[in-house]
Amino acid sequence: MTKDSNVPAASTWSGMVPVDDTALAVTDTGGTGTPVIYLNGQFATQGYWRRVIAELGTEWRHITYDERARGRSNRSADYSFEAAVRDVDAVLSARGVDRVLLVGWSYGAVVAAHWAHRHPDRTIGAVMADGAYPHDWLDEAMEQRIRKLFRRMGWFLPLLRPTGLVPRMTAEQQADSNIELGRLSRVCELGPVLDALAVPTRYVVASGASLGSRGDEQERIRAGLDTVTARNPNVRIHAKVASNHGALLKKDSPVIAAAVREVAALVGHPR
Repeated sequence: MTKDSNVPAASTWSGMVPVDDTALAVTDTGGTGTPVIYLNGQFATQGYWRRVIAELGTEWRHITYDERARGRSNRSADYSFEAAVRDVDAVLSARGVDRVLLVGWSYGAVVAAHWAHRHPDRTIGAVMADGAYPHDWLDEAMEQRIRKLFRRMGWFLPLLRPTGLVPRMTAEQQADSNIELGRLSRVCELGPVLDALAVPTRYVVASGASLGSRGDEQERIRAGLDTVTARNPNVRIHAKVASNHGALLKKDSPVIAAAVREVAALVGHPR
């Protein structure tokens, strides 16, 4: 498949895409518009993108999916970050898409950053929704806090799984994933990835706290982006909004959609 050999799907398709030891629930709206793939928050599902997709409309080709053990996707023995990056490749390959615009929220923004860094020739551009901030927020005390938080949640997580509101992962697996994210977010790890991004990248930055953060911790984490924008002209802040981390996709979907349009216009894909 060549760089520009995206194969447009004629109509909306939903189904399961096999990858490794699992299968992912995927939805592809089809059409001839610029393909956009949406990368979820750590324990979120593809349904979180509903408002952003509605804001952008039918002129785009929207591809969403549930990560392993989230939503309608199957369980796996591997919930690592590298598996999450591989899943992007699996979904795009299954849908015949080679070049894509990445939109990631929270954990999904870090996945987007790594995928764009590894595949600049396949990346149209990227929009990061309150994620992928280089900051050394994980230390021994924070790791213990994370483990304690998920242990406390462990007793009622199985009760919520039938609702689809939580992943079909153990509390320990969820804690491990969060800790791995902290390691990947260190300045020495994520900084070089963002510095090397060669495609237009726009951030929509939230305000206030996120789950498990205290005081101004989240704002200090977000400040890590300043050094990246100072070094890499491809990376810019599109907007900072009043919504907190969890409400961003719901309350500021027009802003995220505007960032997608800005990125697309910069590379000759105006909508």
